[in-house]
Amino acid sequence: MPIVVSMDGVVTGFAGVILWTTSERHPAMARFYRDVLGLPVVSERPGFVAFAWDDVRLTVTVHSELDGPASDPLRIMVNLATADIHRAHRRLVAAGVTFLRPPEREHWGGWVATMTDPDGNLVQLLQLPGPSPAP
Repeated sequence: MPIVVSMDGVVTGFAGVILWTTSERHPAMARFYRDVLGLPVVSERPGFVAFAWDDVRLTVTVHSELDGPASDPLRIMVNLATADIHRAHRRLVAAGVTFLRPPEREHWGGWVATMTDPDGNLVQLLQLPGPSPAP
């Protein structure tokens, strides 16, 4: 559901996240999210690519005030849902992605695996609790 501000000013949903990068780094960022992770593209043009799941968007685009990779990758972490974290992890490792943390079960019952994108932003695969395929 997109962010909708009701007549009384209450935010009623989440629309998405923008990851800003430089024009020089944008092609690598777009390839990572589009080609390596295989996210569903809804809009793409030079310096801009947007991915969407229902009404939620993840956008990777250029900002003229940035220089180089993320200076503090702990400021934001993109969590991407998967139904089979082990299968997703194997596919991404085969595609050359290096993980900082392989799939591990969390105390709350879900699974998490952590990698970085080409700008150094933290990206996690997240499998919610429930029946889990074997590793």
